[in-house]
Order: sequence, then C-alpha cells, then structure tokens
Amino acid sequence: MKNDNLKKFKYKGVIHIHSLNSDGSGDIETISKAAKKAGLSWIIITDHNFFDTKEGLYNGVYVIKGEEISPKKENHYIALGINKQIEPNENPQVYINEVRKQNGIGFAAHPDEYQKRKNNYPPITWNKNFMPDGVEIWNWFSCWGDKLNSKNIFTLAYSYLFKHKLISKASQESLKWWDKLNSKTQTIVPAIGGVDAHALKINNYILPITIFPYRTMFKTINNIIYLTKPLSNDFNIAKEQILNAIKNGNNTIVNRHILNEIPNIEISNSLKSANSGDFLNLDKKTYLKVDVNKKALIKVILNGRELYECVAKKCNLLLTQIGKYRIEIHINNRGFAYSNPIVVI
Repeated sequence: MKNDNLKKFKYKGVIHIHSLNSDGSGDIETISKAAKKAGLSWIIITDHNFFDTKEGLYNGVYVIKGEEISPKKENHYIALGINKQIEPNENPQVYINEVRKQNGIGFAAHPDEYQKRKNNYPPITWNKNFMPDGVEIWNWFSCWGDKLNSKNIFTLAYSYLFKHKLISKASQESLKWWDKLNSKTQTIVPAIGGVDAHALKINNYILPITIFPYRTMFKTINNIIYLTKPLSNDFNIAKEQILNAIKNGNNTIVNRHILNEIPNIEISNSLKSANSGDFLNLDKKTYLKVDVNKKALIKVILNGRELYECVAKKCNLLLTQIGKYRIEIHINNRGFAYSNPIVVI
C-alpha cells in the first residue's frame, strides 16, 4: 500500500525586504500589515548590514530577520538563520564562512544584474569564483532595474506604469549557474526568489509618491514552502520550520502577478510522493506530475538539461532516469513557477 507522505501544508512568503533600518521606507508594523493584506503567512526582512530587527508574530504574519551582507560594489549575500550581524568584507569567502559558522545559510543576491543598463542604477553582481550556499535566481527589483529605460520621460513613464511587463522570467544566467552548482554535489543547492522591496518614497512633487509599495511587491515573487506539519503557533518553532524548509530547498518560486495560485508539482513512486527539496527512489512506477489551472508551457529539467516540455494544464510523465529534476512553468511566454530540485536516486 502506498505511503503517501506528500507535504500537504503550503505557505506563501516573501524574502528580501528592506525597512527603515536600511534603504526601505516602512517599519515592521507597516510591512507586516502589507504582508497580511497580500495574503502572506511569513516574511523575511533582510536589511543591508543590519540585524537588530525585532522578530515575532505581527498582524498574523511571522516576521523573521536576516541580513543582506552588502559590500559597496558587488557580492551581496542574503544571510538567513544567523544569530548576530556579519560585517561585509572585500573577500566574500570571509562572510560565507561566518554564515556557516553561525549554522545559517547564505544566498548570492541578484548575481547576474545586467551590465549595460539604460539607467543610473549600477548593477550589483556576484563573483562566481566564490561558491555560495544557495542562489537568488529571481529578483523582482533587479529584473525591473535591468529593463528600466530612463532615456526620456516616455520610456521612464512606461517603466513605472507598466512595471509588471518588465518582469518576464528568472535570470537565465542565474539558472544556468544554479544548475552547474547542483551538478557538483549530491545534496541540493537551494534557490529562492526575492522581491527586493523598498517602497521607495519620492518627495519631489506636491504630494509624496511611493514607488512599488510593499503590498504591491508582496503580490509578485513569492516562495511557497512545503511542510509536513502546520506552522506552529509558537514563533520560535515556526521560524525553525520556515528556515529549515528554505535551507532544504522545500520551496517553489512563483510570480503571483502572473497567476495567483499554487501549482502542484510532485514526483511519486510506488511508496511515496515528493515535492521540491525531497529525495525518493526510482522504481517502475515513478511519475512526475504537474498541475496548473491555466494552459502553460511546462519544462522538465534533468541535471541542468531540458528533458521534456509540453503545453498543457497537466503533465504526467513516467521517469526512467535518476538525477535532479526541477520544473519551470511559463504562461504567455513569461515565467510563472520554478521548483527546487526533486532528487530521484
């Protein structure tokens, strides 16, 4: 009899948020209210070189603190699960090691920002001679900044008024690098998506304007975590559940602006089912199943190479090879969902 241990508890959350404590405009109360209105269960604040945020349950949302370790020019690092602030260093390996020493996990932030931008936002990239613990494969604000054209008032207005059109897909360079990192290890190098929310305020007009409010950003790139048990009412236990899920790659990255739903992505054999970040054995009844409520381009990536694709609402594929499987779902030629690997052994 099949022992179906498919993770049944799914929770939407957002990573990579800036508050008043760095270059954001909101306090924790304001940010948590926006998160609640956006339908989130948890958020992670990652201010630049700051780690004194007071964690807790705010307005029904679990607010966890991390840090974006931020040297001036490049190699920003999203540190999660640490217990004290980590200073930036010209040598990224110094703070990569310190995150690990604190039993945390770090993600290379927006590693592949475009070098030839048509605006005054300088790109901040990652030196790939240094191996992080994980990769931020999709960053909303970076994606927007790469395509922002401030050449004249018309292109500038388009970039702000039709901002969501500028957010097309996860960085292809980051995906290739992430696949390469995963090819070098039997464990999972996890990926996250980030919003890089600031809720920037402009006071040059009669009335102040907030560019990309928190609530707007929180309805874009989300991380859907998978848990075997419901989130605990105890904050410290819930924090551990959330961080462990991210560390293990038990999350799928979705752009809720494209489609506000959680796709079903699983691999099952004759004994059990698995989601992102899980391992299971290959047998003669090992199937990959994908369900989405809108016709989509579903891509199956095995060990960094495309194995299969179809245009449909559902995919049911018999698997015959071991390796790391990840799924991409595209709708109308735009990225919707990216799973972490499921490892078939």
